[in-house]
Amino acid sequence: MGSSLLMWDETLFRDPDVFEIDYIPDQFSYREGQIMELSHLIRPAARGGRPLNSILKGLPGTGKTTCTRKIFTEIEEMTTPIIPIHINCQFENTRYAVLSQIYYTLTGTRPSGVGRSFNTLFSVIAKKMDEMSRILLIALDDANYLLYENELNNLLYILLRSHETYPGTRIGVIVIISDMDTELGRELDSRVMSVFAPTEIYFPAYSIGEVRQILTERVQQGFYPNVISDDIFELVVETTQSVGDMRVGLDLLKRSALNAERDAVREIEEEHVNAAFKISKYLHLQFCIKALSTEEKTTLATIAEQTKAGEELTTGSLFELIKAKMKIGYTRYYGIVQKLDAMRLIDLKYQAGKGRGRTRLLGLRYEPEKVLHYLSPT
Repeated sequence: MGSSLLMWDETLFRDPDVFEIDYIPDQFSYREGQIMELSHLIRPAARGGRPLNSILKGLPGTGKTTCTRKIFTEIEEMTTPIIPIHINCQFENTRYAVLSQIYYTLTGTRPSGVGRSFNTLFSVIAKKMDEMSRILLIALDDANYLLYENELNNLLYILLRSHETYPGTRIGVIVIISDMDTELGRELDSRVMSVFAPTEIYFPAYSIGEVRQILTERVQQGFYPNVISDDIFELVVETTQSVGDMRVGLDLLKRSALNAERDAVREIEEEHVNAAFKISKYLHLQFCIKALSTEEKTTLATIAEQTKAGEELTTGSLFELIKAKMKIGYTRYYGIVQKLDAMRLIDLKYQAGKGRGRTRLLGLRYEPEKVLHYLSPT
């Protein structure tokens, strides 16, 4: 009978990459429809035409980025005139930064920032595209970071109307948004929307059954047999569903296995999952906060401050506090509260009581200190 202890040169991982957030699975379950629709919009470019534009919309952790990266990987493995470029707008959050990334992809070098304007940089890109006879397919991930100072509007204008100045240029844009309240029809001017004309592809939250199946596939690929029991696996599934972000489940599996390896045991136990969740659960908080607008961050910060002070919050009492901080109507305010509830950052519950009617109470799902920490500018 083998030892129950893990030797120093043994591991529980068959393939640790399977649990990385940026891993692209061979089979992307429950997003076949979205992949098919996005592929259909891109297909004209494979024949030398201009790809149709799209918006991928859904809460954080619902597969938008993975869907895009999977299709881009397939394009790169094929012989097509398409050059796919994925840009993380959390970091490349200005027009010039986005164009610099495009320039780097086409040339392998970074543009000199000295004396080179936005328009000049794009003219170099357009000429390079003409020389290469290639078509650009650009994914702007977390594009809400470009909404400030009208950056997204101006960027899309020059990209999508480039053929008017540089005949022959063909560019398609995929805009990825995690903010369900963002309506680009209101954010972009009519000159841009007339050429953008996007198809919106929606990514709903995963059901608990879908979470279970996706994590089952990752466990089978990533762990050796018998590393995690059915009961402990179900704990991971339920924990992931309670947070509402698949990335938390993947990180939770990875950290739980590392905890088991640290204890030199061959099977993940409940204590390993609980210890891992103390870290993994904040992934969802961090990703969600990055997707919030200024008004939404102010509302969440106020809830955290009041919770930290031990104050009970109702929707009415919170509204009075928010009004003192910013100009906002009740309809917009209540929409924010509902969004924070849908994102599983707060709990919004009815409390019936004498003289109170059906009062709605607000509760924070995370420690207020952690919420305020991640809300603080770095």
